[in-house]
Amino acid sequence: MTAWEENVRKVTPYTPGEQPNGAGVIKLNTNENPYPPAPAVLRALQEVGADSLRKYPDPSASPLVEALAGYYGLPKDQVFVGVGSDDVLAMSFLTFFNGGKPILFPDITYSFYDVWAGLYRIPYECQPLDEDFNIRTADYCRDCGGIVIPNPNAPTGVEKPLAELEEIIQANPGVIVIIDEAYIDFGGESARSLLPKYDNLLVVQTFSKSRSLAGIRIGYAFGNKRLIRYLNDVKYSFNSYTMSAAALAVGTAAIKEDGYYKETLHKVVRTRERVKKELSKLGFLFRDSQSNFIFAAHPKCPAKELFEALKKENIYVRYFSKARIDNYLRISIGTDQEMDVLIRFLEGYLGKRD
Repeated sequence: MTAWEENVRKVTPYTPGEQPNGAGVIKLNTNENPYPPAPAVLRALQEVGADSLRKYPDPSASPLVEALAGYYGLPKDQVFVGVGSDDVLAMSFLTFFNGGKPILFPDITYSFYDVWAGLYRIPYECQPLDEDFNIRTADYCRDCGGIVIPNPNAPTGVEKPLAELEEIIQANPGVIVIIDEAYIDFGGESARSLLPKYDNLLVVQTFSKSRSLAGIRIGYAFGNKRLIRYLNDVKYSFNSYTMSAAALAVGTAAIKEDGYYKETLHKVVRTRERVKKELSKLGFLFRDSQSNFIFAAHPKCPAKELFEALKKENIYVRYFSKARIDNYLRISIGTDQEMDVLIRFLEGYLGKRD
């Protein structure tokens, strides 16, 4: 090791899902929405003029903040936006988790949490899910430096009832509790309704999944105005211009297309429920997902074997080589046609194996 390397901040980075290209690929590995963005979004993108690109964007992201505040019925000083929910969450870790006590999050969850904790030198403890992949409320009702709970959880898709989340928030008035709701629009109940009762609650959501905008990177958070002010202070100390002119235009347009957004959500949920039935017929085991994916295991066929076999057919799902979940596949919900191809392949492959 050279002398300068001794002062390098070394971390184990997050590993994103594969992004395969080419014709014929069925991509069910990164929980993207299979349907295109709303027509108004595409028009807004086309109308972003050269003058907008020449100038710095609005540092306060006011058009998007105001649109989100209006849609959700909140004051604009209770809304924060960032470059995807990853940016919002990373900024929240940096802002709120600065005590000496460990923060708490599940052992099986979004694998960026421990990366951010390591990057910012935040002590943390992972709380084990129970044998059915449930988050245990009692594990989070104790002395700590902060809490992060995804709801529904990823990669399991399991939703925690709002009353149990409230019990955790109520038990931890001295620290910030972050509820990561990346998948909430596909069936869960948002903790947003608890904001008037708890000043230590931050709710984080995203346009990447339900609004088909993973490629433009828009995330946002709701909290009391002091939390949002602290977040903005850190953001302006880090990068004043986090949201591009294109993102501001597209995000604002997406909020106005509520009918289209609800229609595509309905399609994804309808397909998810059908695929649950088909997978059950094939012998797969899984919890009742409230997200846009299914986390499934087959008792007679190892997940890694299925993952590799699917990949050879240009069908991409997500496999995690990690204790407790290394026999599960996370299968994103695609179009009906894409899911039919998946089911037909599984029928044939498992049939030959029998």
